[in-house]
Amino acid sequence: MVYTLITNGTLIDGQGNAPVTEAAVLIKDNYIEQVGKPGEISIPEDATVIDAAGKYILPGLIDTHVHMAMELRNIQDAILTPFSYRFYESVHYLKRTLDAGITAVRDAGFSDAGMKKAVEDGLVEGPRMQVSINPLTITGGHGDNWNRSGVDTTMQTYPGMPDPICDGKEAVRKTVREMLRAGAEVIKVHATGGVTSPTDHPEFTQFSQEELEVMVEEAHFRKGVKVMAHAQGAEGIKNAIRAGIYSIEHGIYIDDEAIELMLENGTFLVPTLLAPISVLESSERDDKMAPYAVEKSKEVVEAHKASIAKAYKAGVKIAMGTDAGVMAHGTNLRELGLMCDIGMSPMEALMATTKTAAECLGWEDQVGTIEAGKLADVILTDVDPLSDIRALENSDHITMVMKNGSVYKHLAERKGTHV
Repeated sequence: MVYTLITNGTLIDGQGNAPVTEAAVLIKDNYIEQVGKPGEISIPEDATVIDAAGKYILPGLIDTHVHMAMELRNIQDAILTPFSYRFYESVHYLKRTLDAGITAVRDAGFSDAGMKKAVEDGLVEGPRMQVSINPLTITGGHGDNWNRSGVDTTMQTYPGMPDPICDGKEAVRKTVREMLRAGAEVIKVHATGGVTSPTDHPEFTQFSQEELEVMVEEAHFRKGVKVMAHAQGAEGIKNAIRAGIYSIEHGIYIDDEAIELMLENGTFLVPTLLAPISVLESSERDDKMAPYAVEKSKEVVEAHKASIAKAYKAGVKIAMGTDAGVMAHGTNLRELGLMCDIGMSPMEALMATTKTAAECLGWEDQVGTIEAGKLADVILTDVDPLSDIRALENSDHITMVMKNGSVYKHLAERKGTHV
C-alpha cells in the first residue's frame, strides 16, 4: 500500500462547499481515503507528503467535449499530411491536456479504442477517456466534408473507426452497432449542421426525430449507452431532446421551448463557448480556417453567448466542454472565464468542470469531487480560482496534477516525474 498526503492547502472540493483552509487529503494507492484537517486524519508514518502551503486543492478537472485525435488544419495540410501523422501528434495533445489539469475527457469524435487503451496502459500520458469513436452524420451534413470541388476531406475511416455517414433508420441502426462494436462508450450524433462543415449551416436540421430515436433505442438496448448530440439549431436541439438524447453540445440557437424540454428531461448542456471564438482568432493569425467557417462563426458568436446565458438563468444543467481540437489542446480552461462572462460565478464554473461534468459522463461515483472513496484525481493551483478564474488559462498555475494516485506534473520538480 502506498500513502500520499496532500496537506496545508485550501480545499475547493467540487461540491460547492465553502473553501476549507489548512486542509489535508490522504490518498491510499489510487483512492482518496480521508479528507479533513491534518489533526483529524490518521497519517501513516511512511506517507509521501506533498506540501500544498499557499496552494489550492481541487478535484481533477473534466472536459466533456474534446477531439484528442485532431487539431484543425487548413485543407491543403489536411490533404498533404500522411494519415498516421495525427496519431503521433495526439501524444502531445494528450499530455498538454493533462498538464492543464484536465484529468478526464469525453472525446466527441475521432479517437479510437486504441488511444484510450494506450492511456490506460501507461503507454502515453493523458486524461481518462470516454470515447464516442466517430460521430454519426447524414450525407451532406456536418461531419461530411465533401467539398464542391470534389475533394473529400472527411476524416478517414479505418479498422476501429467505422464510416459515420448514414441515411434512414436501418442504416442508422447498423452504424450505431458498428460504433459500439468499435468500442464506443457514448454515441455521438450530428443532429444539426455546424460551423466547420462546407455544405450546411448550424440551423439546418439533420436526421429525423425517428432516426434519432433509433440511435437512443439501439445504444441503450445493446449496452445501456447514452447518446450525445452536436445540436446548434433550435429544431435539431428539440428533436434530440424529444428522442431521449441526454446531452446537447454547443446549443447555439436555444429557444424557450428547448429550455423547457431540457429542464423537463434533465438534459445536460455543454456550451463550448470557446469554439467559435477560436475559429475567429485563428483566422486573424493564419489561414487555417476555411472562409465558410469564419463567416459562420461571425454569424453565431453573439447568439451563442445569449443562448447559453438564457439556459443558465433558467437552471439548465451545464457541464464544461470546449471542443478542443478546434482550438489548441491545453488551452481548455479559457472556457471557464467565458462561462463566467455569461453569468456563472467562478464556483459554478468550477462545479461545471468537476461535479456536473462527472455526472454528464456517468462517472459521478468515481471522480469530480474530493471525498473519501473517489479515485485520486487531484490538482493544485498557486492562484485562487474563485478570485481569478482566468488565471487558470496559464497552465503554469496548475502546479501539480495527480491522476489515479500518480503525479504526472509537479512544478516543484521536473515535469513528468512521479512522487
